[in-house]
Amino acid sequence: MNKTGKVYLVGAGPGDPAMLTIEALRLLQTADVVFHDDLVSPGILALIPSETHVESVGKRCGHASVSQQQIHSLMINAAKEGWSVVRLKSGDPLIFGRAGEELDALRSAGIECEIVPGISAAFGAAARAGIPLTDRRLASKVLFLSNHQCAGRHLLDRHGALSEDTTALIYMPGAEYQELAAKLCADGLRPETPCLIVSHATTREQRVHATTLANLAEAPHYPAPVLLIVGSVAFRF
Repeated sequence: MNKTGKVYLVGAGPGDPAMLTIEALRLLQTADVVFHDDLVSPGILALIPSETHVESVGKRCGHASVSQQQIHSLMINAAKEGWSVVRLKSGDPLIFGRAGEELDALRSAGIECEIVPGISAAFGAAARAGIPLTDRRLASKVLFLSNHQCAGRHLLDRHGALSEDTTALIYMPGAEYQELAAKLCADGLRPETPCLIVSHATTREQRVHATTLANLAEAPHYPAPVLLIVGSVAFRF
């Protein structure tokens, strides 16, 4: 009987293969199976040996080619075969990566698992745009948000969470920029607040557009993955 394998939830970083951690690269090159998100860059997937079983289990714009429950089953079954399994997620697996659901499923099945953090898309985007996320003169808080909320929740349930000294990092901002800008202004930001839209951060396809909340509705819609940085620090771009 095969010994049960192990599952690693690995962060692929924002896209540039050079931003992989050493541990992430080691696991990619030694794993038996890799189940990856759709947004993991081709340059990173090219680092996986040809004999490794590689399978996309990603989602785009809420449309899943493989359900979350199926992803759980794939990981559990592969580990039960005694394989070393990498669940490869873009950015960092702990930020909007459904790591909690996958950890719960693995632990319930008695599968050993380990998290290997990656550089979050927000950090990669800010670094390549050349702006700080905090600045003692401008921003003392950083807020991670997704425009894809839990059922029945608003973008911000706590009034006052946004203020002029906050840098908001909005993952998956969606296409309704006018609606999003209105929400952010209603939650405490000024219309003149600077914004940066960053698409495909750190890759050769990276595109950056600087604007304000007042003009966000006129901003171009770049292909996913897209991150929106909102706050006074963005004026530096």
